[in-house]
Amino acid sequence: MNTGNSSRRHFLVGSVSGLSSAWLQLRWPAILAAEAHRRQAAESGRTAFEFFSKEQATEVEAVAAQIIPSNDTPGARDAGVIHFIDRALTSFDRDKQGTYAHGLPALQVKVREMFTGFDKFSDLNPQQQISLLTAIENTEFFELVRIHTIMGFLAKSSYGGNQNQVGWKAIGFEDRMTYAPPFGYYDREFRNNQQ
Repeated sequence: MNTGNSSRRHFLVGSVSGLSSAWLQLRWPAILAAEAHRRQAAESGRTAFEFFSKEQATEVEAVAAQIIPSNDTPGARDAGVIHFIDRALTSFDRDKQGTYAHGLPALQVKVREMFTGFDKFSDLNPQQQISLLTAIENTEFFELVRIHTIMGFLAKSSYGGNQNQVGWKAIGFEDRMTYAPPFGYYDREFRNNQQ
């Protein structure tokens, strides 16, 4: 699913551009509340999931790890997107809980249907996982996990994902209060090509 840093960066930037600013504006207060909640949980030492069971979290994390895999750069698992997704489902995307509640059992059915002797997506090898995800890529469940994975990979770390800012590093984003030219990755790449 990844052929190098450049293609990963283009995939992530292209995917983010598909996220609606209207969606973000509608959910902004809930997103800020999720950040405050996450900070309180971190300060109190709580790391348990609120929506997912541990087994469900393992399955969703395995799906996310195939959407943005770890290879020469960190992926979704390294960024901790499962914590972002869990918090999203108990805050600003609470209305999407049903998609996961129905999608996870359907995922397990598809695992048993496609791979005899396996019950869990997370138990499949990477090639089997990709094959299964290809079979379900047009489902509402997969699309939502994909969106949540990308959001969790690129959101502020305080929202639960993007641990150690690995998502920002993958796309070349620098978290600073002010910026000097060149402003975007395209300017930096242009400048690097001029040298």
